[in-house]
Amino acid sequence: MWLPLLGLLLGIFLGFLTDIRIPDEYSNYLSIAVLAAFDTLVGGIRAYLQNIFDDKVFVSGFFFNILLAATLAFLGVHLGVDLYLAAVFAFGVRLFQNIAVIRRILISNWSSKGEKSEKS
Repeated sequence: MWLPLLGLLLGIFLGFLTDIRIPDEYSNYLSIAVLAAFDTLVGGIRAYLQNIFDDKVFVSGFFFNILLAATLAFLGVHLGVDLYLAAVFAFGVRLFQNIAVIRRILISNWSSKGEKSEKS
């Protein structure tokens, strides 16, 4: 659980400290890469809550998802087709599914703790 949160905090910290400007022609690549990274982060939190988290799977999935999304956007630009929309759709759907599962797990854990405290 600490690895995704550490990466998120480090990214936010570095983002505020630097004054990097991304050219407009790379905005599609960056936006889809951020969405892929966020999807991987939420998936890592879900895996941790389900007790199936693996550091190697998380790190490899993080970089693979970003690379795949950027490649789709790059290929789409050269073909004249908005292929990045396919990645936006796929990562968006997965993101909302993972958030829904996390919500269910947290509500279930909260409910079971409430029932245990009432029985005591």
